[in-house]
Amino acid sequence: MTEIYPRRKTRLLDLGGVAIGGGQAVSIQSMNNTPTADKQATIAQLSALAVAGCDIGRLAVPDQEAALALADIVKAVNMPVVADIHFDYRLALAAIDSGVAGLRINPGNIGGADKVRAVARAAEAAKIPIRIGVNGGSLDKQLLAKYGGITAEALCESALTQAAFLEEIGFSAIKISLKATNLPVMIAAYRKMADISDYPLHVGVTEAGFGCSGSVKSALGIGVLLAEGIGDTIRVSLTGDPLAEVRLGLEILNMLGLRKQGWEFISCPTCGRTVIDVEQMARQVYDALSPIRPKRPLKVAVMGCGVNGPGEARDADIGIAGGIDGGWLFAKGEKIGYFPADKLVEELVKKAKKLAEE
Repeated sequence: MTEIYPRRKTRLLDLGGVAIGGGQAVSIQSMNNTPTADKQATIAQLSALAVAGCDIGRLAVPDQEAALALADIVKAVNMPVVADIHFDYRLALAAIDSGVAGLRINPGNIGGADKVRAVARAAEAAKIPIRIGVNGGSLDKQLLAKYGGITAEALCESALTQAAFLEEIGFSAIKISLKATNLPVMIAAYRKMADISDYPLHVGVTEAGFGCSGSVKSALGIGVLLAEGIGDTIRVSLTGDPLAEVRLGLEILNMLGLRKQGWEFISCPTCGRTVIDVEQMARQVYDALSPIRPKRPLKVAVMGCGVNGPGEARDADIGIAGGIDGGWLFAKGEKIGYFPADKLVEELVKKAKKLAEE
């Protein structure tokens, strides 16, 4: 698939072996909702996120107990770990000592200039990048007063002020996020930053919500920017299980042609011709296959009839189409078997799993 716009040119960062910016592939991040001090639970969730397709994991580090747990966590998982730090610069220093691949900080709330310098020096020595994470809900009161609220200009000024301070003390391995829950503000902020800097951008919609609403909001905000070539790493922020964030992130990248990985599920919207329960079957197929990572990209189709079956879904690697008393199993538009309705999903899943191993 041809990209809608050329990728924006940015500086290149190395985050624990994952390239950020510089025209490299857009990476997917997520954030644990386990207490970081609970090492067993945190390692288990990070491992599950990695299996699902997550490239980078982020952990909240609210206290020294969490900071001390990082060393064992980092060693136990096969994925770069970023420490999310607020208010106490000592936690950032402890996280760096524990071997994290990156930091997410807001230099404005980490302490005075001397403390920011200490963190930047330690990050420079460890060769790890820092993300300046600006959030609409935590803008400085002076900026809110200057711009009359949460605006794209306020978000950009906050980020650039903090980035300028790091640059002045010789630290340049910087990426930036400009998250807001208001989509027009969020999109405008990233566009503005893309126009005036070469910093890699971590794109996301903060406090997007949950379910359909949160998914649509995240897909719109992130997707619009990626389609314009803006964004080097993404995090979908949904209330609940972070595995859902990774799956939606993969869907966004796949649909834009920015990554070909995992499953692509397609199903027809149904009409008066439909004689099988497409919705139920599609859910069963999704539930059975989504936990599995195929060795190559695969498209799976659940279609209601012969009109929308092998014809319109002919590019699907494997699929089913409903008939009078059952349905066809087809591959790349060719019918390969007819099965009773109660066996269709079983046969489709069996064949899809076999393809996933090839």
